[in-house]
Amino acid sequence: MSEIKAVVFDLDGVIIDTEEVWEEVRRAYVAEFGREFLPDSQDRMMGMSTGEWSAHLADEVGVPRSAEQVAKDVLDRMAARYREALPLIPGSVDVVRALGAHYRLALASSSARVLIDQVLATAGLTGAFEVTRSTEEVPRGKPAPDVYLTVVEQLGLTPADCVAIEDSSNGLRAAGAAGLTVIAVPHGVYPAAPDALAQAKLVVGGITEVTPEAVAALV
Repeated sequence: MSEIKAVVFDLDGVIIDTEEVWEEVRRAYVAEFGREFLPDSQDRMMGMSTGEWSAHLADEVGVPRSAEQVAKDVLDRMAARYREALPLIPGSVDVVRALGAHYRLALASSSARVLIDQVLATAGLTGAFEVTRSTEEVPRGKPAPDVYLTVVEQLGLTPADCVAIEDSSNGLRAAGAAGLTVIAVPHGVYPAAPDALAQAKLVVGGITEVTPEAVAALV
């Protein structure tokens, strides 16, 4: 890498602390039908696209609804929670603005488009990112590299030009597989697996440690 030109943010777990909200909402939803998560459901769904996790709940967990209906039901519940109170990670908006003064910014999220747009509007970040993509807009969700490769292409750059900021195992794997330089911000409740953390060139204790100087030092 000769020069970092862009920083690509994940959303859940990096800008907003919603992994626990997702788990709470989806567990409550499947419980309404007398079902419960499989032992590995939570780990598997972190990073999945909307179509992938809704199919998991319908086909494997056994919710007696179509995947499309499952997605609509859960997304409606998530949107309602966001309207009640957006769980911004302290300092994350300031980090976005600080990095945006030095680098082009993009967003590569597993959240549905409707939730991405709502979060950015509520956080005052609409327009902060040159490109935003949901995994529902690409063939495969994380840990596949599709969303990162699409974002990099939309920026007109190469993966070597870009840094990714991720928290989850599947997100770290996706960014690494796409060839971006990876910064890991591990989540305290959902720690990343060792193989996923190995994708990161820099591991920080919190998002506020991701300064322009820290990014520049990755070269």
